[in-house]
Amino acid sequence: MSSSVDQKAIDTIRVLAADIVAKSNSGHPGAPMGCAPIAHTLFTKFLNCNPKNPYFKNRDRFVLSNGHACALQYILLHLLGYNVSMDDLKNFRQLGSKTPGHPERIDTEGIEVTTGPLGQGISNAVGLAAAEAHLAATYNKEGFELFNNYTYVLLGDGCLQEGVSSEACSLAGHWKLGKLICFYDDNRITIDGDTAVSFTEDVLKRYEAYGWHISSVADGDSDFASIEEAVKAAQKVTDKPSIIKVRTTIGYGSLLQGEEKVHGAPLKADDIKQLKEKFGFDTEKSFVVSDEVYDLYKKRAEHGAQVEDEWNKMFEQYKSKYPKEAEEIERRFANKLPENWDKVLPRFTPSDPAVATRKLSEGVLSAMQGALPELLGGSADLTGSNLTRWKEAVDFQHPSTQLGDYSGRYFRYGVREHAMFSIMNGMSAYGGIVPYGGTFLNFLTYGWGAARLSALGHMRVIYVMTHDSIGLGEDGPTHQPIETLALTRATPNMLTFRPADGNETSGTYWAAMVNTTRPSIIALSRQNLPQLDGSSPEAVLKGAYVLSADKNPQVVLVATGSEVSLAVEAGKALANKNIAVQIVSMPCSELFDEQPAEYKLQIFPLGVPVISIEALGTFGWERYSHAQVGMRTFGASGKAEDLYKHFKITPEHVVEKAESVIKHFEKLGYVPEVNAQL
Repeated sequence: MSSSVDQKAIDTIRVLAADIVAKSNSGHPGAPMGCAPIAHTLFTKFLNCNPKNPYFKNRDRFVLSNGHACALQYILLHLLGYNVSMDDLKNFRQLGSKTPGHPERIDTEGIEVTTGPLGQGISNAVGLAAAEAHLAATYNKEGFELFNNYTYVLLGDGCLQEGVSSEACSLAGHWKLGKLICFYDDNRITIDGDTAVSFTEDVLKRYEAYGWHISSVADGDSDFASIEEAVKAAQKVTDKPSIIKVRTTIGYGSLLQGEEKVHGAPLKADDIKQLKEKFGFDTEKSFVVSDEVYDLYKKRAEHGAQVEDEWNKMFEQYKSKYPKEAEEIERRFANKLPENWDKVLPRFTPSDPAVATRKLSEGVLSAMQGALPELLGGSADLTGSNLTRWKEAVDFQHPSTQLGDYSGRYFRYGVREHAMFSIMNGMSAYGGIVPYGGTFLNFLTYGWGAARLSALGHMRVIYVMTHDSIGLGEDGPTHQPIETLALTRATPNMLTFRPADGNETSGTYWAAMVNTTRPSIIALSRQNLPQLDGSSPEAVLKGAYVLSADKNPQVVLVATGSEVSLAVEAGKALANKNIAVQIVSMPCSELFDEQPAEYKLQIFPLGVPVISIEALGTFGWERYSHAQVGMRTFGASGKAEDLYKHFKITPEHVVEKAESVIKHFEKLGYVPEVNAQL
């Protein structure tokens, strides 16, 4: 039987949820009211965390996958003593508040991952649980369980319907992530109404087939003891993730309880009044929490602080016995890179052979992995094409499979791009890990929901995207990513790299590693590319640089990736016609945009026409160039060299374009030799 104070606390959460959403006149009261017993039981009896230090390394992680129910999470953070005040609750969904309309990890302490798009949170949680398993296998020693936290998730019907959750949960079962425990809020309501209209599968049978431990609670509205027992039982299952189906009533206590009307709109004043009467609250007061409820949560917070204190004492002993490992843990969680780590990056000269940048990427990753133990990689069933695995890599697998172990740093994601991206977000959020994952660039948009959240959540996640243009050849337009980089370049807080040779590939990974709060998209070629005269890893850090230049150029040719060498060839042909040219490589436009104006004028001198060259869509290049050589249609199936000729992405066409543009601007009165001096 639950104590009276537990009942009081649960009712307080329900009433607060109604008050918060009503004051905002916006939000979702139904799920917080229905899930209050689950959340209260978890936060007061199981969750080990310290509100005074939200970043305690071994804290239990909680993910609200159905992020629209965030009023619930904000209330719990407030009750536990996180930096979420009652005024913050009153400021729900208002501009600049700590309590936005969906949980944002960069806005609110205690939020582990940004959630809202359904299915992302549970998929992130798989990454959080995988991170714990990996770090435990890597650093735990006999008598020193540094990493043994649980990852708890609250999710609903919407999360279970989204495909990304199926991908990720299938992997969680395969990986046997026993410290992942999920609560399925089975309220049988979505926005369209009863789930009978669209979602009638047996969820638990599906998860049992995935290899999960399954259980259920028939009365999640009032049978708190069964919720508690289900968690205890799940904790005992160490070789399977767990899902607990809890039958709840959405909007419990409201006049509209059990209906879709209580999902996404504030309760009316008369409904809130009767709710407060029903639960024994003063109908004339709002945002009320009794001292006994605060005291209950304060005790749990004190317990969490004690857990951290004991962990810190253990870590001090660990430091004495394993100083190297302890130093590495502290460095990794502080987001610091080892001194001189960049010295391992390969460098190239023009005499080195032509190599595809996907192959050069393999070499860079192989060189980096020894210096950066935090670097964990994988591929969506394209390891042999993406070249993302170094030779000595151990696969991340449950030891029972005899295919690897949890200390392994290479992840076999299968044909699951979306799950891979979401799981990488979870790994990054855990701390101490820099994840990368590979697929074809065209399939970045298969998992775009997660990639966008990498940028929104300030995640250092590295997307190794090969087969980056029409240069992939015969696979044809279904695989040729004409429009993809226009999307990534338009996305705030995301870096897009398209290196042109070995030095630029090294510089790309250098830039990706030092940018700790934004993801990097690395677009890599299938075809071999020559090593360029004038390239360097350092140059990539500025986003664009002059590869070669004549005095007083009449035209600037700017290109990326495989087209930089094409621009060089066009430049030589123009020089033979006594036309002065400046060749610019722009591996990352976002980094270039951040440079000072003086530097930008060195790259693109005033009064000099600019022509961009890229075997992708031309959209966006008008920001930098006056004319574009590129794709304005989808690609085609054929040999790469034939495709380049067919779509006029050739040195000859660039020369024609340059001559035409120069003549056009001369007619308008622009003479580069004069205007360049202005």
